[in-house]
Amino acid sequence: MTAAFFRGKRRRAAAAVGAVSFGLIVLSACDKPTPMATVTVGTSTVTSEAACFEDGDGMKPAEVAKCLEGDSKTIKADMDDKIRFGVEPEIADKGWSLFVNGRPVPEEPNTKTYRTIPASAFFSGGQGAPAADKTKISIVEVSSGKALGVWNFDVERKS
Repeated sequence: MTAAFFRGKRRRAAAAVGAVSFGLIVLSACDKPTPMATVTVGTSTVTSEAACFEDGDGMKPAEVAKCLEGDSKTIKADMDDKIRFGVEPEIADKGWSLFVNGRPVPEEPNTKTYRTIPASAFFSGGQGAPAADKTKISIVEVSSGKALGVWNFDVERKS
């Protein structure tokens, strides 16, 4: 009778080890969520995961261009509002830049977790052109001159 008892105990132990191993395999197959970026106007906030994210070697220029055209979260702003852009600390540590309608804003990458810019900067037409009603703004994480992630937002002018 003792032999049968040990055999059942071993079977249960093997089943428990198998269940734990299977659980670890399932968890390792899950994708790690990308860092979040946030845009706030007044009391309205939109938050998004990356449209594209490559935490290792960086993305190729063609891939970045495609990502800049990707889906966007939308927020509305008046000309006199301030738009606040926020990123998680892991993005800020590497550096990030703003792109407006697919073009980089000429400045060094920002290493702070937030930045505030007047909405009028995104809606002015300049040189006699009519003011824009909608502007696509992308946050691009950069490290050593390579893009690692892209977050897209549309800022619409309130009527």
